[in-house]
Amino acid sequence: MELPENKKIYFASDNHLGLPHSEASRVREKHFVSWLEEVRKDAAAIYLLGDLFDFWIEYKTVVPKGFVRVLGKLAELSDSGIPITFFTGNHDLWMGDYFQKELNITVYRQPITLTIGTTRFLIGHGDGLGPGDKGYKLMKKLFTNPFLQWLFRWLHPDLGFRLGQYLSKKNKLISGEEDVKFLGEDKEWLVTYSQKKLKDEHFDYFVFGHRHLPLEIELNQNSKYINLGDWITHNTYAVFDGTTLNLKTWK
Repeated sequence: MELPENKKIYFASDNHLGLPHSEASRVREKHFVSWLEEVRKDAAAIYLLGDLFDFWIEYKTVVPKGFVRVLGKLAELSDSGIPITFFTGNHDLWMGDYFQKELNITVYRQPITLTIGTTRFLIGHGDGLGPGDKGYKLMKKLFTNPFLQWLFRWLHPDLGFRLGQYLSKKNKLISGEEDVKFLGEDKEWLVTYSQKKLKDEHFDYFVFGHRHLPLEIELNQNSKYINLGDWITHNTYAVFDGTTLNLKTWK
């Protein structure tokens, strides 16, 4: 991918729309939509790195109620020619093909390598990567099992959504408090994961979400780990101008 002159690449993650309830979420949704409207002025592409929703599941003909403002804005930007890429997070594991078919948004379920000019990125949501976190990794295997997903969809949507929202808010395997605490560079498992990847190939930037913390950590002289933070507390995002990737705060 070549970055056109005067254009930028934007990255954001972890909005958790729907949390803690629809009224509070609506305020944050409007705030994020205002950011999307602002970045459309010079965005060559937008990457959303997961957990846009606090809970999302698709039935064959049913999707969750609400979120019309952000979905409408994403559709508008996509229709205007701005490529948008979405990575499923641990709160929207059960995303189907709604984004592809209705919004023309590319969806990935695993990290990808991205090259912009001569700059190499490894980007993804970040859940389940690196050492440890065995409880979540087991949960993810269960939740992404096609047969279990098929069984769940036999529940009436009202019951399925209510159960999913309960698990999303209460189950520490999904919404653990450790997601919002800095553990120290030597204990940050995404840092460990990035350092291990660097032994096999070079990346200028590792960009992840999931941790809910805006972090910039030098891995070596030529490589940096960046966590995007969230849109609950920090309202942070990253922007690549063709030369450097920087964290910024939307106010």
